[in-house]
Amino acid sequence: MFDKVLIACRGEVALRIHRACREMGIKTAAVHSTADADAMHVRLADEAICIGPPAASQSYLNIPAVISAAEITDADAIHPGYGFLSENAHFAEIVAAHGFAFIGPKAEHIRLMGDKIAAKDAMRKHGVPVVPGSEGALSSDAEAHRLAREIGYPVLAKASAGGGGRGMKVAMEESELSEAMATARAEAKAAFGDDALYLEKLLQRPRHIEMQVLADSAGNVVHLGERDCSLQRRHQKVLEEAPSPALNADARNQLGATVSAAIGELGYLNAGTIEFLYEDGAFYFIEMNTRLQVEHPITEMITGIDIVRAQLRIAHGAPLDFGQDDVSFSGHAIECRINAENPRTFVPAPGRISDYHPPGGLGVRVDSGLYSGYAVPPHYDSLISKLIVHGSTRNECLMRLRRALEEYVIGGLETTIPLHQALVTNGDFVNGSYDIHWLESFIDAAS
Repeated sequence: MFDKVLIACRGEVALRIHRACREMGIKTAAVHSTADADAMHVRLADEAICIGPPAASQSYLNIPAVISAAEITDADAIHPGYGFLSENAHFAEIVAAHGFAFIGPKAEHIRLMGDKIAAKDAMRKHGVPVVPGSEGALSSDAEAHRLAREIGYPVLAKASAGGGGRGMKVAMEESELSEAMATARAEAKAAFGDDALYLEKLLQRPRHIEMQVLADSAGNVVHLGERDCSLQRRHQKVLEEAPSPALNADARNQLGATVSAAIGELGYLNAGTIEFLYEDGAFYFIEMNTRLQVEHPITEMITGIDIVRAQLRIAHGAPLDFGQDDVSFSGHAIECRINAENPRTFVPAPGRISDYHPPGGLGVRVDSGLYSGYAVPPHYDSLISKLIVHGSTRNECLMRLRRALEEYVIGGLETTIPLHQALVTNGDFVNGSYDIHWLESFIDAAS
């Protein structure tokens, strides 16, 4: 196994990786910007290297600085966590070229799945259903109009290199399509430097379902079930649960078998998540995330499998130490993403933590680097904590989550805990009756 791993990310995921390494007897080296000098994972790591000022472009996205830190600390491998360089194929290639193990998939698959059009084509070829739409980048507005008439309105113009909702525009009818495409192109060019678009049918009330997979170098692939990530605001996930209240065991097993077969045929390596829209009993592939997901803890809670540990073993060349028949699903888990934001306006609210008391008890897990006196910096994503709760049933999980949210104290700044408290007592959510549009309607009604 590796002797030392460089953790090339920040926040709660960096602490999560540190903990997995320490439990496996692996030393850790943490990189950090000057703004993160007092971060919990930096304080706990065996070594810490400052790689630049607060701006991510000069620190966490600075590839030469990250590689230099790995060389200085004599690390064997680099774990990119999520965000920053985690889905940068060029970075993965550079890591390998300098003799370090990249704890993630092959660069070719990062690059493939980073291109939304190529990803859809690849999945379609391997038997995974996709949303009806263009099979490649659109060559003209005329082609878009013709295709939209074939698949039927409403349609969605999407940036090929997009993500996080950027470069996406809806056309409810033909008269809106040209303007939607022009706006999407401009956004895509500004955000990604690539204005290529594709077109797909807009599903009306879908759920967002994703499937977690692990694949090793011996060709073994397992799926760890699905997560329901439908509660989103502006295409950003707010709360996730596993398993989905909308799926039964047959649907789960069928989707898992389809996904595992496709991942095996691709020759994929390490952890990955395949995301779908689900409507009227049908699944449609939308994208694949070639990294550890923010919401991976709920899968760990219902399977008992440490996904980060599996990542480390796979990256070292070890085969998975369990097969699909060994994976069982127990109970229900929900994750609340707690952000340093105003719970009504969602304006970021960084500041110093005056009081901190995380909840505890049976089935309660908190992934967070917070502590009393810590100053949440204003330079990065506002996610400051993940509250993960497990119960033997969904109802037990909900009751435990309500209790845990009542206990959670984060003083000194505003957080989205009140939003989650409102969510978990809402009748629609309690009944599992929601889709990807539900949360924004709920927020609008409450404001």
